[in-house]
Formats: sequence, C-alpha cells, structure tokens
Amino acid sequence: MDNADLGALWLTLKLASAVTVLLLLIGTPIAWWLARTRSRLKGVIGAVVALPLVLPPTVLGFYLLVAMGPKGPVGQLTEALGLGTLPFTFPGLVIASVFYSLPFMVQPVQNAFEAIGERPLEVAATLRAGPWDTFWSVAVPLARPGFVSGAILGFAHTVGEFGVVLMIGGNIPDKTRVVSVQIYDHVEALEYAQAHWLAGGMLVFSFFVLLMLYTHQPRAGRIGQ
Repeated sequence: MDNADLGALWLTLKLASAVTVLLLLIGTPIAWWLARTRSRLKGVIGAVVALPLVLPPTVLGFYLLVAMGPKGPVGQLTEALGLGTLPFTFPGLVIASVFYSLPFMVQPVQNAFEAIGERPLEVAATLRAGPWDTFWSVAVPLARPGFVSGAILGFAHTVGEFGVVLMIGGNIPDKTRVVSVQIYDHVEALEYAQAHWLAGGMLVFSFFVLLMLYTHQPRAGRIGQ
C-alpha cells in the first residue's frame, strides 16, 4: 500500500472513532426514550431513526448535501456562525456518518433497554433512587450488551460507508477520501492489485466484526430483532 492508501486508512479510523463516540452520546437518550415512552410519536420517531436502513445512501447524502450547502438551513447557520459550509470537510463527513449509522446504535441499545423490564427499575425506585441514579446505576449496566453491539456495529458501518461519504465529502486526499472511496479509485484506474489489498482488509475486518458479535454477544440487540 502507498501513502494514499495509508492516509485513507487513517482517515477512516479517525472518522469511525469520532462517529462512534457521537453515536453513543446521541443514540443513548433516543434509545431510552423509544424503549420507555408510550407516546403516539414513538412509531414516527422510530421510523425516522431506521430510515437509513432502507433509504439509498445517495438519497440521504443528497439531502444532507442540500441542507448543509450554502443555500440550505444548516449551511446558512454555519456560515452565520463563521464556520463556513460543511460539505467536503471532515466535520461534514462526521455529521453525515452519524445520521447514516444512527439506527445501528439505537436499535441494539433500545432492545437492551426493553429487555430489562420494569422490575429492576421499580426496585430501584423503592430504594429511593432518582430517575438519573436509576438510569446510570441500573439501566446502563444491565444494557451493556446492547451498548457493546451498538458501538461495534456503528464503528463497522462507518468504516464501510461509500455513497454518503462520497456525496458529502467528495474525494479529497487526506481530508475526505476514506477507504471505500480509495478502493473505488483503484478499480476505476484498473489498479486491481492495490484494490485487492484494501478490499481484502475490509472483508477480513467485516468478518471478524460479525464473528465477535455472533459469538460473544448472543443476546445483544441485533438489527431487525
């Protein structure tokens, strides 16, 4: 592998790590609300969160590109704050990847929260534990398998993105060119040997991610469970 391949690998790992942290911060309260609420909006919010599972990545990438562009609401806001526009930047990749990988974090954690049941939370309440203490001392530890699965799936899914990152980030070396885009470039240039190195690495990585999930996390909430 040359320097361009190594740069794409490093950028991909950095992107996946940042996205996984944000998914934990954003996805956890959403999963808790979906697991506990009786609101009529539960189905609507759940469908919105799961939309990237069925929506073509280019469609999601297109609308994010429009929203974050200079004429979009997000783009106008970031320009007013002096941040410029987000498309074709690393922060733009992070935001797009969070949207695209959100269901891979929310659904396993939501399933884990729902599997806890009411009894442990009621026992904590009888011991005068407040909602915040109950969440951190009871719900989070019991839902640990869901968090592990969500983090692994979110990280792996971000590593394997192509359509969304290409629409939002383009193909800028050392800034937005991730591994999937680098493989596409090699194939387009008929550089099959270089493509084999990266594609084979992605194949091995994906296999071990799934092996870890299905071997060590049998009760963790799987997508679609």
